[in-house]
Amino acid sequence: MYSNKMDSNQGSWSTDKSPGAILGFAREMRKNPTEAENLLWENLRNKKLGGLKFRRQQPMEGFILDFYCHEVKLGVEVHGPDHHKTEQKKYDELRTSYLEEFGIEIIRFSNEEVTQTMRNVLGKIREVTKRKLEESPSPRPRSSVTPLPGERGGGEGLTYFKLKGLLQRDQWISPAFVGVDNSGIIKYLSSTSPSDGFAMDTVDGYAIPGFQNAHSHAFQYGMAGLAENHPMGTRDDFWSWREAMYQCALSVDPDQAEAIATMLYSEMVRHGYTQVAEFHYLHHDKEGHHYNNLAELGERMVAAAQRAGIKITLVPVFYQKGTFGKEPQPRQRRFISKSVDEYLQLFEASKKVIKHYNDASLAFSIHSLRAVDLNDIIKTIEHMPSDLPFHIHVAEQKKEVADCIDHCGKRPMQWVLDHLSVDERFHLVHSTHLDDDELSRLAKSGASVVLCPSTEGNLGDGIFRMKEFVKLGGRWSIGTDSHIGINPLEEFRMIDYRQRLVSNERNTFDGDAAHYMINEEVVSGRKAMGINSIDNFEIGKPFDALIFNAKSPLVSATSLKNLVSTIVYSADSNYNLGTIINGRWVVKNNKHRNEEAIRNSFTLALQQMKNR
Repeated sequence: MYSNKMDSNQGSWSTDKSPGAILGFAREMRKNPTEAENLLWENLRNKKLGGLKFRRQQPMEGFILDFYCHEVKLGVEVHGPDHHKTEQKKYDELRTSYLEEFGIEIIRFSNEEVTQTMRNVLGKIREVTKRKLEESPSPRPRSSVTPLPGERGGGEGLTYFKLKGLLQRDQWISPAFVGVDNSGIIKYLSSTSPSDGFAMDTVDGYAIPGFQNAHSHAFQYGMAGLAENHPMGTRDDFWSWREAMYQCALSVDPDQAEAIATMLYSEMVRHGYTQVAEFHYLHHDKEGHHYNNLAELGERMVAAAQRAGIKITLVPVFYQKGTFGKEPQPRQRRFISKSVDEYLQLFEASKKVIKHYNDASLAFSIHSLRAVDLNDIIKTIEHMPSDLPFHIHVAEQKKEVADCIDHCGKRPMQWVLDHLSVDERFHLVHSTHLDDDELSRLAKSGASVVLCPSTEGNLGDGIFRMKEFVKLGGRWSIGTDSHIGINPLEEFRMIDYRQRLVSNERNTFDGDAAHYMINEEVVSGRKAMGINSIDNFEIGKPFDALIFNAKSPLVSATSLKNLVSTIVYSADSNYNLGTIINGRWVVKNNKHRNEEAIRNSFTLALQQMKNR
């Protein structure tokens, strides 16, 4: 896309330079990249390629380059099918010839090359940049009086959003003006309009902080809804459901796992999640053998997150046993690390794969007390960096509690609290079946419980003692686990409503329950990813937000005083205007920017698996 035009009658080159129009157009293009542009940018941004700084949608002498590196005077263009047309080819040739006057080289790739052969594309760019760094530039004599690149400003500044309101921990800012830099970092945040903004994205919506999904098993999205046929006269519970899960785990290959995760993560973004903790225990091939890259499937999760535009905390899981004191079953073969040393090798491999994506981080995990030798749990935690989040399933099932008592004489949470240095870096998933002492000690520890209400309800796990836990000062976040449901607002409602059903009282939480739930989820959810924060939105932090359409039913007629509770207790995904991550729309008008391609890959993967 370019701002200059070739005269169709005379075939002459137009060098119309209207800085205001061009810069504004460039900013709009940055907000709405194509899938191929977005994928390539993730591999070029922040000096990822050879330490060279690339800019995207760079105004340059009357038109716009998709990507430009001034250090080597290299432009990179990503083209759709229109560029095969004769007129467009001629246009491209004239443009290239014009830029060569300034020593600027242009290389081009098709959308398909970028999306399907990224390694080749990056290899070509490396090859050209290396050559240009080694040679002395000798541009052709200038045939125009146009200023050289760099002789006027490149138009790099802040991109501004104007919103009807933005939710902080204590209050709404309304109206709200947010200015972000090229990396999506908030540099301006106020109810007063900036004086220096020359581009403003006016959004008829209200921003709340993007949510963190603190517990995900991505591959299980491939079986969502398939374990709901219950033959008469049979007992169906967590343990029988687990057999169906094993079948899914044994049937998925790496490409299919990536396609499923990409679809899932894009749906998470559409519903307002901006980061996910992937509790990842599908490690090996279908026969249980290691891949050459021990973290092959973890790398696929990172790639899926990158394509979906969501931030990811990869949580490689140590899974060693079949259950307490017993060797693993054959159908668990894709999960198993036989020893602490073997798990540490997996962890080190996982460190490497997160380097491929700037918005990837790392945590670590023990699957559960039943899945790892108790002494090895202690050894593993001792080996791990003390600043990383630690995740573990605890006390999800009554049978698990009974089996743990039989094995070691203690309940699962009791053993955790007695033998591990439980603190705020611990994220204890489910924690469904706790006695009074465990509940009190857990609340005092500073650790967070990760609740997955839709999955816990689907599996018949039981109900966490939330009302009592919160009164004790306990901390918590949410996850979607098996992804039978992926709407954070529904998770909030289930948390509250199941307490109401048990207590026969409506006040699960004191005060503004909706605002409390959002605040708590954001603070503890971010900690599950290794992030500490003071407020929902802060100067110097990324602009990650879920935007609700101000014209939605109820929202349009509701005061700010009642708006949070109206959203949490009555809205569904149709109210969502979009999701912004790192200052860019990933979902807009409830449509993911890469929706069609992601859905097609997902559909093909499920058809290949033949489980539906």
